[in-house]
Amino acid sequence: MKDQLPPSTHRPPRSLVLLAFAALYLIWGSTYLAIRIGVETLPPFLLGGVRFAVAGAVLLLLLKLRGMPWPTWVQARNSLGAGAVMLLGGNGLVIWAEQHVSSSFAALFIASVPVWFAVFDWARPGGTRPPWHVWAGIALGLVGVGFLVLRQETGVAGIHWGGAVALLLATISWALGSMLAKHSAKPASPWMGAALQMLGGGLVMCVVAVGRGEVGQFNAAAVSSASLLAMAYLIVFGSWIAFSAYVWLLGVVSPAKVSTFAYVNPVIAVFLGWALLGETVTPPMLFAAAIIVLAVVILTWPRQAPVRT
Repeated sequence: MKDQLPPSTHRPPRSLVLLAFAALYLIWGSTYLAIRIGVETLPPFLLGGVRFAVAGAVLLLLLKLRGMPWPTWVQARNSLGAGAVMLLGGNGLVIWAEQHVSSSFAALFIASVPVWFAVFDWARPGGTRPPWHVWAGIALGLVGVGFLVLRQETGVAGIHWGGAVALLLATISWALGSMLAKHSAKPASPWMGAALQMLGGGLVMCVVAVGRGEVGQFNAAAVSSASLLAMAYLIVFGSWIAFSAYVWLLGVVSPAKVSTFAYVNPVIAVFLGWALLGETVTPPMLFAAAIIVLAVVILTWPRQAPVRT
């Protein structure tokens, strides 16, 4: 995996790239809290399915009203399939797991996504071994997040191993779906690609919700206003803004750089816990955050081409 921009006719504006990364770092860091609130009164796969199906369908409708051409069958199939893998496994399993484990514990597993990004990008046809600085950044980031979350988990009696396995499968699914989305034929517009991926993932999650009996057992009267607001936040900010930014970034920067969201999100999640829930921020947490930031710097630091002599 070369740490370079994918082939394109021009480089995107740096300011736009920074805004897209800000959406991934800040908004997706807050979705752990929103998911936790949502699953208090909403079934997990129904929550995820409605979230992405609505977000994808509305975005697709808006694009068509603006005259966006339909993608080819192959492009639509690839986008729908990548979305199903990425969102059913990568997001649906996280939602389910957060019924049984803390958001901090979930963040630890999500922080291992860059490892799978590197593995799948290396294993794909034409892939190359990641350079040493990518492995160094991945290892350092895992150390930082592990230190952060293990400190948070101190005193918790036992771990829900079903939740842990679900999170492990979620990281693999997210990375695999992302690689499929990046390296397969896709619509020219990243917005169209994002809409189809969200629609594909949302519909598959709705099918799973029906199969699990979540729809039949659903009681609308028992849903809290907080859970509804959390779902609205996940649709508007988590899906339309952050997920669309993620799909766009997959096409303009290297996988190693895109995957840095997995290191920063836990820091954001801890900060929100402190700011909104009154949780204590300790010196070890700040130390772990510094390690994570350093890992991101290593992963995103531009490498200079060797000087010819």
